[in-house]
Amino acid sequence: MYDHNVLRSLLGAWALAACSAEETAAVEAHLTDCAACADEALRLRDAVGLLHAEDSLDLDPMLRTRVLEGCLVRRPARIPVPDWVAPYDAETSRLDALLRDMAEDEWRAPVRLRWFDGEGEAERTTTVAGVIGHLLAVDGLVATALGLPDPLGQAAHLPDGAGGTPVAMDGGPLGPAARTEAFWALEDPKTQGSPATRERWRGQTHAMVRTVSFADGDAAGLDVTYGDFALPLRDAFLDRAFECWMHAEDIAEAVDYPYSPPVPAHLNMLVDLAARQLPGTIAGRRRAGLAAPPRKLAPAGRPGRTLHLEVEGSGGGHWYIPLDSPGATASPEDAVAHVALDGMEFCQLAAGHVPPQDAAAGQDGDREAIRDVLFAAASLSRL
Repeated sequence: MYDHNVLRSLLGAWALAACSAEETAAVEAHLTDCAACADEALRLRDAVGLLHAEDSLDLDPMLRTRVLEGCLVRRPARIPVPDWVAPYDAETSRLDALLRDMAEDEWRAPVRLRWFDGEGEAERTTTVAGVIGHLLAVDGLVATALGLPDPLGQAAHLPDGAGGTPVAMDGGPLGPAARTEAFWALEDPKTQGSPATRERWRGQTHAMVRTVSFADGDAAGLDVTYGDFALPLRDAFLDRAFECWMHAEDIAEAVDYPYSPPVPAHLNMLVDLAARQLPGTIAGRRRAGLAAPPRKLAPAGRPGRTLHLEVEGSGGGHWYIPLDSPGATASPEDAVAHVALDGMEFCQLAAGHVPPQDAAAGQDGDREAIRDVLFAAASLSRL
């Protein structure tokens, strides 16, 4: 048997649920007979309720993303940024936040870049620093269109260190892949794998956004040459936003860090860009013998065979794709096929991360037309 003094000494352990089964039973029996111990037990139990386990000092890995997204949605810009530049501004800011606290060894982490070369899957392995160098080099196409220095000119130490733009053997401007290879070849090995590349990329993104924000409304119509094709400046900014997002996911996967998609309004703009590029891409694949011949050519502005592309989920919508002539009008009445994809899956397809034959699309109608559109979507990707 336990006497009063022993049972009173056990009250603290009992309140913490640290007594044995036998001691617990003895204490609780005693509390029904001893008012003083019952009052003490009640005070101790209340005190225990105020205690809690120590919180980890490590922040939730998604906290930064949530705070940044909230700022991007709610904070009014001091200098208004055009709507068509906002996705690029947001995606470069999100990637910069991911890069900010990277350790030195993480900059050398291997990253697998994937794309669809028109006929099959292609890939290239680089590092986190290499991916940022790739973004820096290709963003330079937009930068030079805005009159800013070309990062390749700086890396190659061309005259004046800023004005010259490297050209291909035929005298034309380098395309994205060639610019990337040139940058990787010219970059000082001492800076590879260090945050130095990030600082150059970050400075260029800020300069691009500032420059176009101060420009007049006609700037949106400037052409940005990508080597063998050109995009209006507004579409070029969306293109760069899309690639920044996709490569940010590549980096996040390489360093095992969570990464979320763009906000719905921006995602819709990126999906729209890809959908608008499909008619021209189908025509290009057809000229290369990679797509079925047209069934019925339609003059520009006249109705033609159409595919209904439905992109589901956040940022999605409905697009009608002319199949036989890029200049033909497309409408629900002329639809011969319907394809439905989740928004994220469509973007992964357009990035070349999902083989077109494996896209889990809801499909109905002309199978040949569906295949041409899915393969054209994958062909939008590149290094």
